[in-house]
Amino acid sequence: MTDTPDRSCILEMRSITKAFPGVLALDKVSLRVRPASVHVLVGENGAGKSTLMKVISGEYTVDAGELYFDGVRIEGQDTKAALDLGIAMIHQELSPVLDMTIAENIFLGREPVLGGAPRLSVLGDVVAFVDYGRMYADTQALLDQLGLRYSPRLKMRELSIAGMQLIEIAKAISRRAKLVIMDEPTSAISDTEVEMLFRQIADLKAEGVAVIYITHKMDEIFRIADDITVIRDGCYVDSGPAGAFDEARLISLMVGRTISNIFPKVDVERGDTVLEVRGLSRGGVFRDVSFSVRKGEILGLAGLVGAGRTEVARAIFGLDPVDGGEIVLNGRVIRPKSPREAIAAGVAMVSEDRRAEGIVLSRSVLENISLANLGKFAPRLLINGQEEQRAAADMSKLLKIKTPTLAAEAGNLSGGNQQKIVLAKWLLGDLEVLILDEPTRGIDVGSKSEIHRLMGEFAAKGLAIIMISSELPEILGMSDRVVVMHEGVVTGEIDRADASQENLMRLATATGGKR
Repeated sequence: MTDTPDRSCILEMRSITKAFPGVLALDKVSLRVRPASVHVLVGENGAGKSTLMKVISGEYTVDAGELYFDGVRIEGQDTKAALDLGIAMIHQELSPVLDMTIAENIFLGREPVLGGAPRLSVLGDVVAFVDYGRMYADTQALLDQLGLRYSPRLKMRELSIAGMQLIEIAKAISRRAKLVIMDEPTSAISDTEVEMLFRQIADLKAEGVAVIYITHKMDEIFRIADDITVIRDGCYVDSGPAGAFDEARLISLMVGRTISNIFPKVDVERGDTVLEVRGLSRGGVFRDVSFSVRKGEILGLAGLVGAGRTEVARAIFGLDPVDGGEIVLNGRVIRPKSPREAIAAGVAMVSEDRRAEGIVLSRSVLENISLANLGKFAPRLLINGQEEQRAAADMSKLLKIKTPTLAAEAGNLSGGNQQKIVLAKWLLGDLEVLILDEPTRGIDVGSKSEIHRLMGEFAAKGLAIIMISSELPEILGMSDRVVVMHEGVVTGEIDRADASQENLMRLATATGGKR
């Protein structure tokens, strides 16, 4: 192997190997990225994509292999060194400083200071005062450039998940990097915001910047990719110009098998109405929302980001208060003031942000599965460990959770398997209604097919399912009926046979529905 870098590449990785205790995450993976190009990296959850990117960004050091950036061999770099070289990364799992403003988050660690560079005092301490006026002005200019209508003084905790994602994108762009890594950047943003992102990517390319783009969305891959690299189980599989691949071949390379149907919808005979929402309202958030869901039915709840879908689901689950309306479960009015009361009534919810609200990453698979049902295993205060173990093992087998043991930390599993753990937690209970908020967000195509198959099986057993999704193909592929919202109002309801992307979008933008 020669030490001479390939000068046609901004980034070259040769036989990169990285192991963690008990896991070989990367096994001699190679990657070559050209300047002024979009290089899409694809593979299933757990394939090693994010690990490879963390090697580039300096979060991980390699066990073996060579890394060249801009013609120079890089060894033992950390995240600051990577940023100084011109490498910026947008992580899939966001970690903003919630009690800081947008401006403070964007300029964190590189704040402009009054009077120029920091200086030493007589005592040798570094003296620097942040130039807040300049920082807020620069942030406002950046937000205006990107078409983001936020105040730079807004606290991060006041933003939605989609809003936080957009600020992370703005932060990366502001660094004027030579290489920008985007890990699932559109997983929580609307179609309008996706268009904004793609325009920014085109601008970055025009300025000579390279982009490594990780996504599971096939339409995005073939829309923006110049080159594609596939990895599977920590190993390099294939690479080439985007035109050398089609969707079927790409999926086959990613998962090592052919997936004939990503939306394995099964027709189920629907029973009586289980849940009915009547005129539910919450000031400034949603108003007069009404719909119902029947036993064995998958009800799709569609709309653009900010339409109020998640907020309605949170109200049903007792997370947020309401000002008016009724929630009727099996003919009886319920008024859950907390998730505990909703669960007791037979309602469960899988949050769109599983890592923050659905799973305890530092605890074991077993503990996470049994977490919401400890009363079953501790009728006399002490937990019956054998019964807990048996129940968790049964759920793990039913949902095909890939884990070395039930004692493994949930945080070490792939996104798809973490989502299955959250489902297992709720399915152990006595459910009537299951609310799934973005159930396949950030999950690869193989795991999506598995989650969709499980949804069909749950419905066949009589569970009433409400599915919130921003992906229209998922709504169309899995829903028996679709309720569409826009700006907190239900704008229409469509049966599966009549549903299409066109009529759903008309209702989602309120150009063809009631107001």
